[in-house]
Amino acid sequence: MDWPNLMRAGLHDLQLSPAEFWALTPAELQVKLGLDARLLPMGRSRLEELLGDYPDT
Repeated sequence: MDWPNLMRAGLHDLQLSPAEFWALTPAELQVKLGLDARLLPMGRSRLEELLGDYPDT
């Protein structure tokens, strides 16, 4: 996870307090930032990553 940029986005852009920021799950932070991964299509690089992690045998 890119914590420096996530912290900047949460603390500066969203103006969350540190306690509010650290209380969020990564999924909740994504939704607040408008980056709900369920709504984004999977790219080729992510597919290749998953294929490497879970090869068909």
